[in-house]
Amino acid sequence: MNALTDIQRNATTAADGSGNGTGAAKPAARRRKPIRTRAYKWFRVVALVAIVLTFLAPLVWMLLASLKTNVDIYDASKAVIFSPTWENYDNVLGRNNYFTFIFNSFWVAFVSTALSLIIGIPAAYSMSRFAMRRSALVVLMARIIPGVSLLVPWYYVFSNLRMVGGYEVLILSHMFVALPLIVYIMMSYFDSMPLELEEAAQVDGLTPIGAFTRITLPLSVAGIATAGILSFIFSWNNFMFALVLSGANTKTLPVAIFNFVSYASIDWGGLMAAATVVTIPIMIIALFTQKYIVSGLTAGATKG
Repeated sequence: MNALTDIQRNATTAADGSGNGTGAAKPAARRRKPIRTRAYKWFRVVALVAIVLTFLAPLVWMLLASLKTNVDIYDASKAVIFSPTWENYDNVLGRNNYFTFIFNSFWVAFVSTALSLIIGIPAAYSMSRFAMRRSALVVLMARIIPGVSLLVPWYYVFSNLRMVGGYEVLILSHMFVALPLIVYIMMSYFDSMPLELEEAAQVDGLTPIGAFTRITLPLSVAGIATAGILSFIFSWNNFMFALVLSGANTKTLPVAIFNFVSYASIDWGGLMAAATVVTIPIMIIALFTQKYIVSGLTAGATKG
């Protein structure tokens, strides 16, 4: 009996020791994050929200104003709660024949971008592979020169050639900005691609042109998409070139929007509806192609 009592007493003591933490190690206490780390995290969240609101606020106001009458737009009490109306969109798309202006903008943007890609990609490849630094400097200077400074010479030349008011002059003027942009982007992209890929293709029997078309071009899809998208967006949004060089039948959307601004007043409802029509296609394109834009712009950041 004494031995049995000693065994029970020892078991009870061991159990009490483990419960008090003397028989087993306690789990390590969680370390709290430093105050600076938590403050920096909250600062990033607040800064991100502020930036998003800064960019989204004008778009939200534009969309809401397009559904209001001019009287409601000037009424601060109806900034958010109001009776929406589709009269502005009916005025833009129905009465003012804006589908013609949409086609003009799309046609000029598409053709100018396509021609710039056809000319700019081989030019950028040549400048990259043959180290044509002087030509690259000329392209950079053409990229820096503001296009508005050439409007008067262009108008003088094209008016003497009787080309003002046609699609050709709009396409050529847009290519002046789109072509250097494409060359500049694609040069950086080709610089980042290893030359050994083309050398290996030539060892296997391909010509330099064959290596370019069958090896380099398929690997440059992201850069080509980036250059093409940015060029299309510029052409779609361009206002000054079309204002000076377009005609009544070739007027583009940005110029057509200007019709809502008169000497005495501004039709804010129609203006915001037309601006929404111009903005939505570009936002959709940017939304679905953002991964190509990001990958294309960052691909030329490093070599090798």
